[in-house]
Amino acid sequence: MGTHIPILVPPHLASEYVNRKGYFSMVLQALVDHRGRFIDINTGWPGKVHDARIFWNTGLFRKLQAGTFFPDRKITVGDVKMPIMILGDPAYPLMPRLMKPYTGKLDRSKDRFSYKLSRCRMTVECAFGCLKGRWRSLYGKLNLGESSIPAVISAYCTLHNICEGKGETFSQAWTSEVQRLEAEFAQPESRATREAQHRASRIRDALREEFEAENQQ
Repeated sequence: MGTHIPILVPPHLASEYVNRKGYFSMVLQALVDHRGRFIDINTGWPGKVHDARIFWNTGLFRKLQAGTFFPDRKITVGDVKMPIMILGDPAYPLMPRLMKPYTGKLDRSKDRFSYKLSRCRMTVECAFGCLKGRWRSLYGKLNLGESSIPAVISAYCTLHNICEGKGETFSQAWTSEVQRLEAEFAQPESRATREAQHRASRIRDALREEFEAENQQ
């Protein structure tokens, strides 16, 4: 998933950095594990660029396509074999190794499935919140050249992982400050993409049917 980091007006191609909320930003796209630690990041893209386009240009996408990011392990759900996968929001393409919610008009089963996925993705939102809570300069419209900002953001992500690994206390007062700053620099809504691979659609349907069966027990 991605989050927008406010920046000052860049001297070149400024219009490319204006996101859908109207402020200048740079995108941090990250993969987070179940502990809330960053295991893959990509940053430096202007705020105007769609999340899917950023993803398609990452090493993570290429590794997922090639099947080399995760160990080659599969489970069978129904009659469908499925690999280890990551979760994404509606802005990302549906792939065999990238699961996303259903979009459009949903029946109860699809809506329930999408809700469960959104609950899992809250781990990413919490990680972004902790990152920005610890280093609130990420809300300070970073006063750096756009070529230097990605290195600073990457360093903060590394420090976040160190803090989480050492059990560093996260102050609740920081949460209140982050909420105030989030209201000032609201995150643009994700623009859904309908890009989907046929095999991935079968995997998603099989998972939905399995969840539905468990719900009825």
